[in-house]
Amino acid sequence: MSMRGDAAAAFQFLSRFPVKGGGEFSGGLLQRSVPYYPLVGAAIGGSAALCAAAAGWLLPDWPAAVLTLILWVGLTGGLHLDGWMDSADALLSYRTRERMLEIMKDSRVGAMGVLACVLLLLLKASLLAAVISGGRYAELTLLLLPPVWSRWYMVRAMARYPGARGKEGLAGSFAGLPPRQERRTFLCAALLSLAAAAAPLALGADSGRWPLLLAAACLAPLAAWACGTLAARRVNARLGGLTGDVYGALNEGLEAVLLLLLVLLQYNW
Repeated sequence: MSMRGDAAAAFQFLSRFPVKGGGEFSGGLLQRSVPYYPLVGAAIGGSAALCAAAAGWLLPDWPAAVLTLILWVGLTGGLHLDGWMDSADALLSYRTRERMLEIMKDSRVGAMGVLACVLLLLLKASLLAAVISGGRYAELTLLLLPPVWSRWYMVRAMARYPGARGKEGLAGSFAGLPPRQERRTFLCAALLSLAAAAAPLALGADSGRWPLLLAAACLAPLAAWACGTLAARRVNARLGGLTGDVYGALNEGLEAVLLLLLVLLQYNW
């Protein structure tokens, strides 16, 4: 399949953008599509940035943030939130490895999953409100960074950790992911980050803000790597590998971490 088809498959798998031409989700296609995961993240982040700019101009910070978050979640179809809730139900149950894997397969959501989801969405909404409150709409292009680097780390986790169920389930489709795919994913994420950091200056932002923009582009991958590695290692130690739900949970958690990073930079620069 062509590069265009591989990219289309990434969009179809990870988002609800109306993209055609991806084909059926075979193991080979899924593995070929992973270098385009950051591109999907950039499309989601770019859409969120546009929504935040428009809503922030028309509405107070909190309603603008909630509308932006609704769009953000809608563009993913709640795929990663489902993984976040299932992972919370399993990992916070403190059961045996086998029982935790069974809980993840259960389509029902438990109390821990609901609580984790509510707290995560509240955190994300508050962080988006803080970003919007700065009033520097040109710098909202930095909202590309959280979804770009969280999806990069998903690919890194696929390549670096075994599947908890062997070759069964979603994680099994990515077993044996070639190292070059991880490198290509990183290159894609890095190029998109540079574009996101340079865009505010092209849009008329204060040229004196360039150190903040550069810091955001450089610190985002470091934060994603450090926090993602810490979380993935702990889950791997408990489950003997990762699952598709864990990939989604890593994505959601890292998006929140990177939004927090943007707020810290904005309020301390």
